[in-house]
Amino acid sequence: MSNAWHPGIILILVGLIAAIVPKALRRVVLAIGPFAALAAALSMPMGTDLSMEFFGTGYILDYFHVDGLSYVFCMIFALMACIGGIYSCHNDSRIEAFASLAYAGCALGVTLAKDWMTFIAFWEGLAVTSLFLIWCHHTPASRRAGYRYLMVHMLGGNLLLYGIFLEVGAGNGLVMNLSAGAHNLPFWAILIGIAVNAAIPPVNAWLVDAYPEGTITGSVFLSSFTTKVAVYALIRIFAGTDFLMAAGCFMALYGALYAIMENDMRRLLGYHIISQVGFMVAGVGVGTAMALNGAAAHAFSHILYKSLLFMCAGAIIYATGIRKINQLSGMAKRMPFVALCFFVAAFSISGVPLFNGFISKTITIAAAAEAGYDWVYTLLELASVGTFLSITLKMGYFIFLRNEEKDIVMKHKLPKNMYVAMGLGACLCFLYGVYPDLLYRFLPFGAVTYEPFTAAHLLSYVEILVVTMVPFMMFLPRMEPHTALSLDTDWFYRKPFAAIMNFVSGLMCALCKGLGDAWGIANDKFMDLTSNPMDFLDARPFRKRTHYNPENYRTSIADPMMIILTVLVSCAAYFITSLRF
Repeated sequence: MSNAWHPGIILILVGLIAAIVPKALRRVVLAIGPFAALAAALSMPMGTDLSMEFFGTGYILDYFHVDGLSYVFCMIFALMACIGGIYSCHNDSRIEAFASLAYAGCALGVTLAKDWMTFIAFWEGLAVTSLFLIWCHHTPASRRAGYRYLMVHMLGGNLLLYGIFLEVGAGNGLVMNLSAGAHNLPFWAILIGIAVNAAIPPVNAWLVDAYPEGTITGSVFLSSFTTKVAVYALIRIFAGTDFLMAAGCFMALYGALYAIMENDMRRLLGYHIISQVGFMVAGVGVGTAMALNGAAAHAFSHILYKSLLFMCAGAIIYATGIRKINQLSGMAKRMPFVALCFFVAAFSISGVPLFNGFISKTITIAAAAEAGYDWVYTLLELASVGTFLSITLKMGYFIFLRNEEKDIVMKHKLPKNMYVAMGLGACLCFLYGVYPDLLYRFLPFGAVTYEPFTAAHLLSYVEILVVTMVPFMMFLPRMEPHTALSLDTDWFYRKPFAAIMNFVSGLMCALCKGLGDAWGIANDKFMDLTSNPMDFLDARPFRKRTHYNPENYRTSIADPMMIILTVLVSCAAYFITSLRF
């Protein structure tokens, strides 16, 4: 029996403890508790495989399987739980405290699962716990977004479960391996179910709809787990699927273009989650060892810099209450530490050398070129241009560097724990960018021979950054984000669905009213009929029924008189006949 502790279960228990203990102790639990899960994740022996029988059914659950792929994802998920726990430890909400750490714990549970049953159980736990991070904001917009989030993930989860049933029903067992052969129904059901969580268009709008409506601290967790767990599942199950190359390239460009148009800070960052996950999905589609290492490395880096971007955006919203980019300016003077952390994250996501995005994003791009997919290489390079334009230049200038008078009031002072979390995230983004071997040594698909700091790579990215910066400065007045709403793919199902629901609701209401009225009439008639059974006697065939009238049944005075007379006559006759003469 292994002495390994399941880091996901540890996080769920820490979240439960944080929800129970008093507020002062809750802060300590949230800040320190996740480090126990990190220690457990880092100490997992490679090759550990723990299993148990499922309640005497004969099914074996492999709930704890450690290999190179699960190890690197567990490491970053546990590390992110530590950073997120520090960032959120000032929260008063018990529900959010439990939901955030249980959410991270479910992500670790999916990563360590080797059988379908454990996988789907933690997968659904991931959806439920993340839902409460949206609803905990307690606004009408968050409630509506949460319901839409729930419906989309119910669709994805049911498709995934359907595909699993088909696989297990075909006699393939519970082990997470798809049957070899053509792309059959189980293959597509499971792939689409995972694609929902990966936010592959057209099932992508749930992300930018829900994440901005979550709590300030909850959105940091949301940005880190759901889509990256989906990337893990794609690497584990669908590596080398050609379709994913085109899907990933489309995602990378789609998210970057929408981000250029967006005005809401967290919606913009949400679109860049879609864009950056596109790089990972494309790497999964390429399917070579180098490309899969690139997808895993980029997921690792993305969690660090994307969570840092959401932390910086959350800090601004916490301090000012403002979410729109065009309502902000000069924040570098007001919040210099936040500005420093933001630019570290922005340089990281843009692939600037010496930051962690550069040492991970370029692996996937180089792998595509090495495998002969020049069109993938070209499209991903174009997406990199959009990332630098919309985050580093657009957000960096209009939020932090622009010197323009805006009606900005600093309503709240940032808690110290938020500074600590942002500082830790920024240090890690820089550390992995300078010492890439800290990550490369853990990549699961063979030794990494890729060298990011070659003259060609450095020169290529400097050219991209300069070429992007020049038109931005030339058209600076036109680059300020607009206030119009950007319609996404959800419009094509939200509007028809709303119309269908309105029609069905109206039809059901009319039917309910009609049945209610009919029941009322029937009840009145029934009560009227049963109030006096003699009323039936007034009914005549083919005649209109009248109400009961007691006069119709009152006997005539002649009847008793005749009875009395008959009795008297009978008595007289008897008396006469009885006399003796």
